Amino acid sequence: MRRLVIETATAALSLALYEDGALIAAFDEEIGRGHAERLIPEIARLPDGGRADEIWVDAGPGSFTGVRIGIAAAKGLAIAWSATLRAFPCHALVAASFVGDHEDAGGDALIAMDGGHGEWLIAPVSRGVPVAAMRALSPDDAIAFGQHIVIGSRAADLVALRGEGSARALFPSARHAHLIADGFIGDGVAPIYARAPDATPMLPLPG
Repeated sequence: MRRLVIETATAALSLALYEDGALIAAFDEEIGRGHAERLIPEIARLPDGGRADEIWVDAGPGSFTGVRIGIAAAKGLAIAWSATLRAFPCHALVAASFVGDHEDAGGDALIAMDGGHGEWLIAPVSRGVPVAAMRALSPDDAIAFGQHIVIGSRAADLVALRGEGSARALFPSARHAHLIADGFIGDGVAPIYARAPDATPMLPLPG
């Protein structure tokens, strides 16, 4: 059984292909923008074009565009391959990536990721497991959290602003998807947002 994991919710583009639970191929690159142009070609470069029986996709919170690109691609591939489609929240993979890459991941930590609009996406973690949903907060509100270890793309910024702590800069990596804590993989695939949409629907014309 093969599983394709897609991560496009952040500035990184990350892919992983598992076979019978073992990682057989992966791709990680911090690309900033351009997920729409890079995603499908990078999947095609995986063994057998990335074809899988099951697809996991990051549903956010994160980049509004990146989240929707990943979900749209995952849905299209699931139809084409008759694959099972599942989703996970971004902070679950961030926490799993921390566990996979750092020996000091056994205690409490705070996720701090770029949230856009001058805000950071914040979520506390304990023993590699998120203990609350991601929230979009101003930097001044984010420093109220007291966890010594801060992880994520805004970790160094939060530690510098707070004047205390230890930063672990990282992006979520699909190669660590097997470490996502139980209960964070779901069958409902829809974008998860930490704030209300920026755009306001147009009002119907009178009459």
